[in-house]
Formats: sequence, structure tokens, C-alpha cells
Amino acid sequence: MVELTFTGRVAVVTGASRGIGEGVARALARDGAHVVCVSRSKESCSRVSDEIIASGGSAEAMAVDVSNSTEVEKACSALLERHPAVDVLVNNAGIIKDAILLRMAYEDWDEVIRTNLSSCFFWLKNLLRSMTQRRWGRIVNMSSVVGKIGNFGQANYAAAKAGIIGLTKSAAKEVASRGICVNAIAPGFINTDMTAKLDQKAIDDLSKFIPMKRLGSVEDVVPLVIFLCSEAAKYITGQVFTVDGGMTM
Repeated sequence: MVELTFTGRVAVVTGASRGIGEGVARALARDGAHVVCVSRSKESCSRVSDEIIASGGSAEAMAVDVSNSTEVEKACSALLERHPAVDVLVNNAGIIKDAILLRMAYEDWDEVIRTNLSSCFFWLKNLLRSMTQRRWGRIVNMSSVVGKIGNFGQANYAAAKAGIIGLTKSAAKEVASRGICVNAIAPGFINTDMTAKLDQKAIDDLSKFIPMKRLGSVEDVVPLVIFLCSEAAKYITGQVFTVDGGMTM
């Protein structure tokens, strides 16, 4: 059996300051990777990287506005000057700006699309070449069940998450022959900052539509990310894995 080890690997995790991104960053570091924790706030991503280092892992923090192609390009150039390659990329950064279509501001549409979808393209464009040169790479893009089924008041978020699925499948076809695997994960309703705003009644109402009768946790998603980033997943690419407690089966 192939061990899920990342010794000698460099991993970039966007949106690493909280939630799923933070959980993934900590897990990759625990399994031996040098983890680059990316978020818009230097303070928040530094907290995670500092705690990883304090616990014996290897990490660094990078403050990057992932919705800005120039910032991402500069960040990737700096990374590749310090490291021979980036082996693992987890595109997890995301925001919500909810409103029904008739009330949705143009700016909120653009910001969600750029942060949630375009950012994935920016990182792929700037890091894929180093992976192709080494003929090894793992990319996991964080989509959502909302990208598969839609959701009231979330047209921008749903469009971005659906776009991630198309981007994932297209990228997977382009780089499969170079030993690079590109997959997506579509979580359901997970207990993170995004769902923390829901009151108990809303959570209870949501749970009625989930066969497992509960919202998911970060720990329900992270092991799948780690597996897909590992050597063990070398024959899996272009797939979308749903983690939603059976909500959309």
C-alpha cells in the first residue's frame, strides 16, 4: 500500500487561514509537506503557518489577493525562486456575496467569480509549468454541491463553483500525460465560517434534506483532499467527489 506521505513536497493551499483550507494545510504539514499558507490577510495566514512550525512542521505564509491575476503571478514567481517546484496545489479560497438575481450588484457578481473561479485559473496558469517539467503534480479544486444543483440567492456562487468543475475536467485532460492529476471536491453544507451565520432553525431545516441528518465538518473533507494529493491517487483525475452526507445522491 502506498503511504500518504509528502516528505520533500511543496504544497500551496489558498484560503488557508480558516475552515477547510486551514485543516488541509495542517494535515499536509503533519504528513511532511512544506506548506505555503495563502490568504488575503498576512496576519491570518501567518497564524496558521506559525502554529504549524511550532508543532514541528514546515510552512510559510503569503498574503495574496487571489482575485488579482498580477498578485498571483508575482506570488508564484517568488515561490518558484525559493523552491524548485510546487508539487501540490489546493485551490480552496472562496467568498459569498448572496442576493437574488434581481438584487445582485454587478460588483458582487464579479467579485465572487474572480475570487472563487478565476483565482483557480490564475494559480494553475502560473504553477502548471513547474509540475509538467517534473512530470508530477496534484491539484485539488474546491467546488460545491451548489455548483451541481444551484441554490436560491447564490447564482454567482453557483456559477463559480460550476465553472470550477469545467475547469478541473479540462485541465485534467491537458496535463494527464505529464503525471499531473487534477480533481475537484464538492462539499455540501460544512460547519465553517460560511455556515456559522445560520441560526439553529436554519441548520435544523437544512439537516432534514441530508440523510445523515447533520452538517459536515472540516474533518469530513480533509482526508479526501489528502488522499487526492498523494501518490496513492496517481490514476485518478478529472473527477468530482461529493462530500455531502448523501444530500445529492
